[in-house]
Amino acid sequence: MPEKNEQGICKTKGDIWGTIPSFLIINFGIVMILMLYFCPSCFLSWAGIKSMAPDFIFSFVITVAMSYGGNAVETFYDKRISWIHHPAKRFLLTSVTYLSYAFLVSFCIVFLYSWVRGNFTLDNIPVALLFEYSLVPMGIALGFMALFTTRSWLLEWRKSALEAEILRSEKLASQYQSLKDQLNPHFLFNSLNVLSSLVYENADKSAAFIQKLSRIYRYVLEAQKEEVIELEKEVSFAENYLELQKIRFEDSLKFSIEIRDQSGFLPPLSLQLLLENAIKHNIVSEEDPLFIHIFRKENNLWISNTFQPKTSQTEPSTGVGLNNIKMRYQLLSDRNIEIIKTENEFLVKLPILELST
Repeated sequence: MPEKNEQGICKTKGDIWGTIPSFLIINFGIVMILMLYFCPSCFLSWAGIKSMAPDFIFSFVITVAMSYGGNAVETFYDKRISWIHHPAKRFLLTSVTYLSYAFLVSFCIVFLYSWVRGNFTLDNIPVALLFEYSLVPMGIALGFMALFTTRSWLLEWRKSALEAEILRSEKLASQYQSLKDQLNPHFLFNSLNVLSSLVYENADKSAAFIQKLSRIYRYVLEAQKEEVIELEKEVSFAENYLELQKIRFEDSLKFSIEIRDQSGFLPPLSLQLLLENAIKHNIVSEEDPLFIHIFRKENNLWISNTFQPKTSQTEPSTGVGLNNIKMRYQLLSDRNIEIIKTENEFLVKLPILELST
């Protein structure tokens, strides 16, 4: 954003010509390098230094004019034509404008310098010779044009890349939040669905179910705010969730959790979604109890259950489950979940995530 200095002069942050002292020092340095290159012996004596003073002043004025013009042209077009969207048009207009400026200014400076030194009179102006001499500073102009063009392009490319990354991050965050927002109503919907059937089956069970549900639901509300959550908390919640389901199914549901190393992170409620799907889509009865086994292998969490699918679904589906987990993993990392289904087993491998430092 532009800002104003104490004198009220508008300048742009990051502009190398933002202050007069730095502008003059840089150009002075450029002229000194040129003079050392073309006449190093001139610096060996006071007479030599005095002899090159007029040429030094001439070169300094040319350099100042070329650098100022180059910066002015780039600043002018930066506000009007993008390097990213119209590179050919921007390059053509920048080149034509700056080189035209450079030639006109060079001609004027050469004219004044030669006239002041008495090389010609106004009655006899050597236009052709002045034109030829004006072409010499064009080499300096081309150097400045390359410098400013490259700088302008790189700055705009960097700005465009940063804006694209910000938009991408905001889009991913929005998508991830949308997926997380599905979890709360999904959990509540299915829990109330279970509770409605329990009320008619057993009043005592339904009361115990409500008490345990209220404690578990607090975790759902807290976990929903997080992008990832500790594996230890997810496993503890999964155990409480399965205990909640045992109030309904009793010995028809059996589970084991064997995790010694509980380091790492998971997307919130991903484990609960898998357990819920296992119970919803499989037969759970005394004759065919459902076995669920949760254990860790290296950097994956394995969730296995006996595969005994129901012939018909008695509970409506909300459409949230494996797809939700898959999409959240895609947004969080480059690792994907793995699903293995055999005749007797349904296995899901959840990658355990590590936070980058």
